[in-house]
Amino acid sequence: MRFMVIVKASKDSEASVMPDQALLEAMGKYNEELVKAGVMLAGEGLHPTSKGKRVRFSGKQRTVIDGPFAETKELAAGFWIWQCRSMDEAVEWLKKCPNPHPDECEVEIRQIFESEDFGEALTPELRAQEDRMREEARRNEKK
Repeated sequence: MRFMVIVKASKDSEASVMPDQALLEAMGKYNEELVKAGVMLAGEGLHPTSKGKRVRFSGKQRTVIDGPFAETKELAAGFWIWQCRSMDEAVEWLKKCPNPHPDECEVEIRQIFESEDFGEALTPELRAQEDRMREEARRNEKK
């Protein structure tokens, strides 16, 4: 099972306050442990929403909304993609994580849908298309 682990934003992360050396070292050590265990597939920090945009969809209309966005507690500051046997295993790994922010924060874990989750609606043709796109995306990542 794959999981997206979402680090919630804070006032500091939204103000572009970078982590100090101690936190970078602790996170580096933690990420290295995740990689060695075969858990971490990807992980990145995100720029603040002041540098972001949203696109609102309404029928065929698209509206671009410039950041920053309100409600810091609902925003993401970073993420990991993990491969774990269960949600419980993902929770156990997350409990070992250094606090990503100087203050209290929350980190959310969400299971990622796999092809099998879509049942018969994902026809063999759609499955083949998805496989081709995943392979091309992997190649693009190496560029």
